[in-house]
Amino acid sequence: MYVIAGVTGRVGSAVAEALLSEGADVRVLVRSEAAGAGWRARGADGHVVDLADRGGLADALRGAAGFFTLLPFDLTTDNVAAHARKLTDSISGAVHDARVPHVVMLSSIGADLSEGTGPITGLYHLEQALAVTGTTVTAMRAGHFQEKIIDVIDTARSTGVYPVFGRSADVAMPMIATADLGEIAARALLDPPSESETVDAIGPNYTEREAAGLLGRALGTTLEVVTLPQSAWVPALTEAGFPGHIADSLAELYHADDIGLLVPRGDRQVLGATALDVTIDRLLAPSAA
Repeated sequence: MYVIAGVTGRVGSAVAEALLSEGADVRVLVRSEAAGAGWRARGADGHVVDLADRGGLADALRGAAGFFTLLPFDLTTDNVAAHARKLTDSISGAVHDARVPHVVMLSSIGADLSEGTGPITGLYHLEQALAVTGTTVTAMRAGHFQEKIIDVIDTARSTGVYPVFGRSADVAMPMIATADLGEIAARALLDPPSESETVDAIGPNYTEREAAGLLGRALGTTLEVVTLPQSAWVPALTEAGFPGHIADSLAELYHADDIGLLVPRGDRQVLGATALDVTIDRLLAPSAA
């Protein structure tokens, strides 16, 4: 049995779907009976539990051959670091208590750094905490998500502007689709390594200008690429509705990326093949709205 967290999000659901397609025995962790109903209809066991509940999570993990987990970034919390620590303690504690043999963790490029990376810092601490539980850890350090483009779709539609935070719009960076991350994680669960490893999961390279071109083409318009200076990041984020402390955390993340801290440094790399235009078409499809 494989236990999957985060199935209400894009990556966790992709992992569960990939495993079910292989005929694997899957248990998905959900917050309510209603959320689990659809997964039960597809052949998974829906188990209601909160990731912050160490005892309940350990019960859900007992007997599992592998566990896929992540660290949700809660935009409603008053203290990002404290929230991450609480979840880290619960997840790592439950893995230890249930003696889970293998954990695939959705991490991020840059999670080898203990500070200066905004919300990625929490992933550093989760990697460290899982490393001492006795489990074999596959830390899947993802690069930029192709799906991040969804954050600018409304702005692009309403203003014709494609905003870029930080780095030059003409610097290429790897962007991976969450569907590819799901496949990579599922393969790791089905064929676990003999020892813990960090895997850089990256996709095809695109510049932000190229991404803007693809999005504009899909929207039937030409988008103006506007690079925001660092002094404008927090004001722009707060104007978009992010609480001040969340905006500060995201600005720190953008700065880390801007100065070149977020680069692959794992034990090996795995490449996702999905092209960005395919992801954009999927995000704009009526069924994705």
